[in-house]
Amino acid sequence: MRTLQNQVLQLLALIGGFLYVANAYAISSISIEIGSLDSPATQARNIKLDYRLGHALKLKGQLKSADDKEWGDASLSCAAFTNPKPGTWSCDGGSLSTARIKLPFSLAITAQKPQLSADLSFNEASFSDVSGLHAGEKVTGKVSIRATQEASLWRWNTAIDWASGEVFWQPFYFASGGHQLQASGQLDQQFLTIDNASLNLKNVGQMTASGQLRLSDKKFESLSLVAPSLDLATLYPLLLKPLLEKTSLNNLEMAGDVGLNLTMKDAELDAFQLQLNNADIEDKNGRFALYKLNANIPWDFDEAKTVKLSYQGGHLLHIPLGVTNLTADLNRYALTAPQLKMPILDGALNLSDVSAARVAGDWHWHLRANLAPITMSELSHALGWPRLQGKVSASIPLVTYTDGQLTTDGAMQFNVFDGTATVTNLTMQEPLGIAPRLSANMQLRNLDLGELTRTFSFGAIEGKLDGNVSNLQLANWQPVNFDASVQSSPGRYPKKISQRAVENISALGGAGAAAAIQRSFLRFFKEFNYDKLGLSCRLRNDICQMDGVESTSQGYIIVKGSGIPSITVMGYNHSVSWGELLSRIKRITDSNTKPVIN
Repeated sequence: MRTLQNQVLQLLALIGGFLYVANAYAISSISIEIGSLDSPATQARNIKLDYRLGHALKLKGQLKSADDKEWGDASLSCAAFTNPKPGTWSCDGGSLSTARIKLPFSLAITAQKPQLSADLSFNEASFSDVSGLHAGEKVTGKVSIRATQEASLWRWNTAIDWASGEVFWQPFYFASGGHQLQASGQLDQQFLTIDNASLNLKNVGQMTASGQLRLSDKKFESLSLVAPSLDLATLYPLLLKPLLEKTSLNNLEMAGDVGLNLTMKDAELDAFQLQLNNADIEDKNGRFALYKLNANIPWDFDEAKTVKLSYQGGHLLHIPLGVTNLTADLNRYALTAPQLKMPILDGALNLSDVSAARVAGDWHWHLRANLAPITMSELSHALGWPRLQGKVSASIPLVTYTDGQLTTDGAMQFNVFDGTATVTNLTMQEPLGIAPRLSANMQLRNLDLGELTRTFSFGAIEGKLDGNVSNLQLANWQPVNFDASVQSSPGRYPKKISQRAVENISALGGAGAAAAIQRSFLRFFKEFNYDKLGLSCRLRNDICQMDGVESTSQGYIIVKGSGIPSITVMGYNHSVSWGELLSRIKRITDSNTKPVIN
């Protein structure tokens, strides 16, 4: 647009000079050729003007902006270009055409000291630039400017009515018009002062502003912005989504309205108040949602404020959230809250000692967390897992977030399947980013195999199970690295395994045991005794290196038999694709039919 502005101003100045000569000497027509005109932003050459006084005007030449490598043809024409009285010019049926601009227009200019006015209307104009970052198509609208000079000061007002057409102005895309701007103020050598500006965005709402812009660095010396009610459903895709494209908030659906008051002093933010009213916010990727969200978020550089937020429901990673009311203290760039409670299913996540601070443009925070017992059957249903029994609870001594990394100090312990699962050394890189990374270690102790195998329709196994997962790494919530092993717990307890479980285990590691059952008298037994069982996987580069409780010359033992009747289950393939292993597990747990043995 700056190139367009410079081109138009140069051409108008040139035509004004020609008109002055024509009127002064009573010339009825004029034809002039100019070799070149130069400015810092644009060069023009081979300029030719043909004008019949009071009638058609045609101006042709070649232009090249500072961003262009080659010259392009350009033309300006008016079906009727007139000078009805001194200081007044009008162009009816005008057209400006360059390699990247097609602008049909009508223009009227009055310059009678101390006043200046211009009225421009354009119809289905189009423009673009070399970079491809700015473009418009079929843009129709009107622009009017009025200015009065008082010594070195100009008092001005303007009105812009963008009626229709689409515009892309990186990073924003406006699919249609219907937007209006009205503004008035003053202009001197140091400041552009906006006494009052009103912007109406179609289907979004109205914003008013006043302030003072420094011309030296294009920063606001002062600014006051008021937007009492903006519709989130249209505001988000139009203005918010483009600004959040590289964050985890780049694919939301919103409803409700938001109000904003903002003030700036000395080019710095001084105060603001954000008000959300009955807002619904849902991540289209299914990661989270908040419904009937109401929030009052005030901030003041010099005065501490209280933040209040509530919602009627929602979910986090498909885990339902209950009615919640939160309050925190905001003191400049620090937020604190002694206690926050967030109901989740039939339990709650309790946060304590919450403290957050923004330093050098980055957030740093820490908190302690306790998860009150949640019924596993409800949690597993919400996550789309097989139905689990019992309750889950957890305690996190300290969670810290700094420099884009989340870490936990201490262990998180979960009570599941009548045993315990303990997570240690948990860290996350960019947890709110597009591709978060997680690393952790995990220990499983004394899980009830009967309850576990019934839950996942694996076939009955009696006994206890221990497990270890070290060097676990997830990228965008998908495992890319770990050393995992599960094995029967030490101690004396009943150890039984059903024929169905043997077949399923064989599908994971090899077909030998299942085939042996079908070929011998063992097929008459529904269950067998075992001494120990175990399986391990070392995942690297999407390949799982598998092993069992013992190694043999032929492979590895997954289930080692004991007593009568007993059976030993072997695994033969040490290297298995991670994707293939997952598909085998899925076939076993999702189907009541026998798994494919290969």
